Amino acid sequence: MTDTAPRPTLEAVAARAGVSRATVSRVVNGGDGVREPLVARVRRAVEELGYVPNQAARSLVTRRHDAVAVVIAEPETRVFADPFFALQLRGISKELTAHDNQLVLLLTEGRDDHARVGRYLAGGHVDGALVFSLHLDDPLPGLIQHAGVPTVFGGRPGWSEGSGGAVYVDSDNRGGAREAVRHLVGLGRRRIAHITGPLDQTSAADRLDGYRDVMGDGDLGLVVESDFTPAGGERAMRELLERQPDLDAVFAANDLSAAGALRVLREGGRRVPEDVAVIGFDDMVPVAEQTDPALTTVRQDIEGMGRLMARLLLRGGARGGEQGVGDAPSSVVLPTTLVRRVSA
Repeated sequence: MTDTAPRPTLEAVAARAGVSRATVSRVVNGGDGVREPLVARVRRAVEELGYVPNQAARSLVTRRHDAVAVVIAEPETRVFADPFFALQLRGISKELTAHDNQLVLLLTEGRDDHARVGRYLAGGHVDGALVFSLHLDDPLPGLIQHAGVPTVFGGRPGWSEGSGGAVYVDSDNRGGAREAVRHLVGLGRRRIAHITGPLDQTSAADRLDGYRDVMGDGDLGLVVESDFTPAGGERAMRELLERQPDLDAVFAANDLSAAGALRVLREGGRRVPEDVAVIGFDDMVPVAEQTDPALTTVRQDIEGMGRLMARLLLRGGARGGEQGVGDAPSSVVLPTTLVRRVSA
């Protein structure tokens, strides 16, 4: 066995810096009223001794935990298989790390998980929550409201009551879908199908609306609901080919669905883009550039959305310091752009 060196204490830092314990406490916890020369001495002593503040004690003083919950309303099998979530989490993590905040990841798969997340948020463990991939019947918004924690949502809220004051970050899903379908029309395509995402999510509903802005409500056989997964894209594409064997273009609601559709078209001997043009949505480069052929898609800044969500939360939930006292964050809708590759 080896002896473990005792952790440096506030008293040790105070003795090294030649100041009182109260002065050290104010500097370490971000308090005001300490002259700059003393602040410098305390920080130098902290560094020399390797002092690490006791987070529990610090929280009692500052009423902050320097931790943010990231709540994804999907099961872990979906979250860890879809690069969309990895990109968004990377953006969130970068922003939180830059402000010395910890990320606490919470996933939901069933009603028991919803209750657990609600209890955790209400327990005062975090300073706020970032929530995305909500479905229309999801109880999380009500649980979060009951918990009373500052919250920023990823995606436009779709619930009917109590969403007026919700702060969210979204992409121009409808406008991006319109641009994609107009591009297909400009290529001379007339039998343009749409593989949707789950229509209980606003992003999928908005992309369907964008498709209909161009194509109208005409042939319902050209629209199949899917689930944003490659397997779902495959199932939807097979159904479309059975219904509409003469289709000449497909707009898929995300890149993973488009990748599944491309596999089915290739297996069926359909040439892309000669016989059928295909466009996705997201521009997740690991997916879009590795499909066969490379995928034309609508780009949304997924990592940037994550960073902006975290930034809005830190600004709105700030209690002093440089994060923006009194700032009232407002929702943001980011633009999308069409990225042309080989498939359309």
